[in-house]
Amino acid sequence: MDAAELAARTSYGRLLSVLAVRSGDLAGAEDALADAFLAAVKQWPRDGVPRNPDAWLMTAARRRLIDATRRRTHAENYLLSADEGDGTSSEAQGDFPDERLRLLFLCAHPAIDPAVRTALMLQSVLGLDAARIAACLRVAPKTMGQRLWRAKLKIRDACIPFAVSLEHVAERVFSVLEAIYAAYGSGWEDLAGDAAASRDLTEEAIWLARLTTRLLPDEPEPRGLLAAMLYAEARARARRASDGSYIPLSEQIPSLWDRQQLAEAEATLSEAARLGRMGPFQLEAAIQSAHINARLTGRNDDQAVALLYEGLVQVAPTLGAQVARAVARSKTDGAALGLAFLDAIESPAVRETYQPYWSARAHLLEQLGRLEEARGAYERAVGLSEDAGIRRFLLEKSQRTRLR
Repeated sequence: MDAAELAARTSYGRLLSVLAVRSGDLAGAEDALADAFLAAVKQWPRDGVPRNPDAWLMTAARRRLIDATRRRTHAENYLLSADEGDGTSSEAQGDFPDERLRLLFLCAHPAIDPAVRTALMLQSVLGLDAARIAACLRVAPKTMGQRLWRAKLKIRDACIPFAVSLEHVAERVFSVLEAIYAAYGSGWEDLAGDAAASRDLTEEAIWLARLTTRLLPDEPEPRGLLAAMLYAEARARARRASDGSYIPLSEQIPSLWDRQQLAEAEATLSEAARLGRMGPFQLEAAIQSAHINARLTGRNDDQAVALLYEGLVQVAPTLGAQVARAVARSKTDGAALGLAFLDAIESPAVRETYQPYWSARAHLLEQLGRLEEARGAYERAVGLSEDAGIRRFLLEKSQRTRLR
């Protein structure tokens, strides 16, 4: 990996955050930083990598942004008065422990359409491209690109202030947590792609959750999110075979789990619970805790898991939560009821392209002995999966139905 690619992978979000906050122009900051990286790709192999690559990139981007905004006196003066470092000084950060976190909360401004906030954060702070964001949020790439562009234009043209006080943080925190969790999920599910980039993304998400917990020590949901991600991260080494095949939690080898991360997740979830306000991220963490403890102790509590999913669907009726609730209820009340819950999910157009829906449906149909329908559902799930390991796992389950 060359120096410019390494800098893009490790520093893009932080550099963009500093530049955007200082200039008040998110779209302009993105263009300027892209130009700076392009210059680095051309100049560094010829002239040598600078001693401080981040500072070089920040200076180059700042100059390009000034050139592009010559007529905007306020922006020019503001940028020119900023220090020439890499944008990580304590003066730049103010009350926020990190400029990336500040930009996340800025992207959650009430004037920005709630439907695009998560996507805006994923692109502007975490560096995901529109296609990957579209896949993560189940939206057409072209539609996602248009939404992001309109949102950035609105920030600029409506002069949405690039300032956020701590008193406004609590009302925006849920949007920020959703984006952090989406970023983690994108990295977690992308082991079939660039493993190093996916690892960077999951680590970045966990770091941002830690920062949010530090920023809002009396809010339970940041702790709930951190716990949920730590439970998942603790199982990272156990969820794939040596050939990349997917291994579900029920078949993972617990000795491969990271016990230190599991202990931290349990402690973090307990801290959140003591604050006395339950929310969706705490419920998701509690569900993971129940599954993990069942594997470690050999004692399943399907009823408790089903109740947790009922609570999750009540406060956050996402498609994923509804599908998981159906599977959980099948374990307590039978596959027929689980299938009825799947059939009752609204937005059929969305569920038709949701791979976990078809995986769950195939599993329940197989349990009911409706093997031909199960094979069709497995095939649909295979066709919707981009992960070779998961496709292999589903194909094996489909082939099993042919042997019955």
